[in-house]
Amino acid sequence: AVSDVANLLQISHLLDRKPGQLSGGQRQRVAIGRALVREPSLFLFDEPLSNLDALLRVEMRTELKKLHHRMGRTTVYVTHDQIEAMTLANRIAILDKGVVQQLGTPGEVYNRPANLFVATFIGSPRINLLPAVSKGGRVVLEGSGTILPAPQEF
Repeated sequence: AVSDVANLLQISHLLDRKPGQLSGGQRQRVAIGRALVREPSLFLFDEPLSNLDALLRVEMRTELKKLHHRMGRTTVYVTHDQIEAMTLANRIAILDKGVVQQLGTPGEVYNRPANLFVATFIGSPRINLLPAVSKGGRVVLEGSGTILPAPQEF
């Protein structure tokens, strides 16, 4: 099991080293490996990819997603990287100052943000916000006077 996980995380060559001999990214991969080998019923990952280079981050996101599906274990994944969140999550909790602003699937939070915080937080490039008012079933953009049909839910 250890050698399988070490191969998966590309750390087989590090198995003989002491923690002080490892870089930050190597230590993170070792920590992930230790968690995987234990086969817990729940995983809690707190910024597990933050010290990895960009290429390895992409590879590890893919591998963590595969592992999640293969192991079928609940995984709580804390990250400030919205690409990681949108890529890995079945459900996302978006917090602002410790208060949940929205809980939903990646598609739900992207397509139907609960508030302005979520709308400006999710997406790259960021969403454009224009001042507007709703009048008689239409949306009038302030400043330009442009009139658009209002969505049905308005």
